[in-house]
Amino acid sequence: MIVGLGNVGSEYEATRHNVGFMVVDLLAANARKTFKPGKGEYYFAEMRHAGEDVVLIKPTTFMNNSGVAVKDASQRYGVGMADLLVVYDDFNIPLGKLRLRKGGSDGGHNGMYSIIYHLNDDSFPRLRCGIGTGDVMPRRDMAGFVLSEFGDDELPETERMIKNAADAVFVFVGSGIQTAMNKFN
Repeated sequence: MIVGLGNVGSEYEATRHNVGFMVVDLLAANARKTFKPGKGEYYFAEMRHAGEDVVLIKPTTFMNNSGVAVKDASQRYGVGMADLLVVYDDFNIPLGKLRLRKGGSDGGHNGMYSIIYHLNDDSFPRLRCGIGTGDVMPRRDMAGFVLSEFGDDELPETERMIKNAADAVFVFVGSGIQTAMNKFN
């Protein structure tokens, strides 16, 4: 199960906080699949890659309650922690860089906090997509930054990162988290 984090609604569609949605949207588009409403608070698309069934998930709970949808979907599909990959934005990583990890803390990301809280587990793989500028940002400015759209000068790097993140997901599905980490970190 590949979960892309983001916020639903056209006003959030092109924002930095929706990078996770952008990655799973690209995966679905490349597989010629469309997202459908799930039986919980999420959209889903099903596909196959490297002989594996893959379900793509986009929570509809808004970022701060992503854990509600992830818990429901992981239970519904019977997905264990090792087979769950969460894709999301990280302003502490420079724009365009990717970081895969086997598990860990929420790193101050509210969506990840919600997922860890609802799953009562932090041992699932995650793919962080850099949206940062390299500048130190006061905490009060973060919400405005992550909810802003990418600048025209950032779009080529953003598109490259989203494609690389989709490639990283395919390596994760086909060869596991360690191989994906070795190739993309």
